[in-house]
Amino acid sequence: MQSSLFGLTEQQSQERYTIQNPQLLRVALTGHDDVLARKGAMVAYQGLMEFDGEYESNAQRRSRARTGEGLDLMRCSGQGTVYFANLAQYIHVVDVDHDGLTVDSSYVLALDSSLHTEVIAVDSQYGISGTGKYQLNISGTGKVALMTSGQPLMMQVTPDKYVSADADAIVAWSTSLRVQMQAQTHSSGVFRRRGNTGEGWELSFLGQGFALVQPSELMPPQNAQIGQGLAAQYGMGQHGAHGQNQNNAWN
Repeated sequence: MQSSLFGLTEQQSQERYTIQNPQLLRVALTGHDDVLARKGAMVAYQGLMEFDGEYESNAQRRSRARTGEGLDLMRCSGQGTVYFANLAQYIHVVDVDHDGLTVDSSYVLALDSSLHTEVIAVDSQYGISGTGKYQLNISGTGKVALMTSGQPLMMQVTPDKYVSADADAIVAWSTSLRVQMQAQTHSSGVFRRRGNTGEGWELSFLGQGFALVQPSELMPPQNAQIGQGLAAQYGMGQHGAHGQNQNNAWN
């Protein structure tokens, strides 16, 4: 049997994390360095592998229930290689160091078990709960694999050049940046979007670091019940698209 498919073989690399192709991640395990991955993200593996649900403390469960942020993970251990993917999204490996990384948990595919995660609140002058209100801080030393819909844009933030991004398109940013969430409005009424442009909430970043933006905004997950009324239209609270997407990556 002959086919060009036989050219799509395993990437040879000594690295722990390897981008097999733009939408498929290969992770090498040596028996003492577990990796945590989004539940259900494994598509193939070679060698002796074990997959177990990752323990979640009562505080983590309460935090996830209250904020919609958090990670529903499985622990992958053993010796060999394991492949991860999610809805054919583009995959990017990031080295986390002392600067730290803040990310929407919907975009996390896998991470080193040595990294620490914590839910944080993003400043909102209007106190709106919904898109961008809570995010996930990842700290420590290790690697994390992020997912985006399409090839993203990395924007540099400097003290003399701040960056603003649509809250539904931002993926991650440097933890050291100062962040403010605000409504894109002409008037004080936050329920009125900027004219009839369809623009809603934005995050502004100041300081020194980076902001990662994907070329796609939040879309309803498969078979999601989005709801009706203003809450759904503006992506707010448990009735909005973001509220219906807790711990399920689809954008």
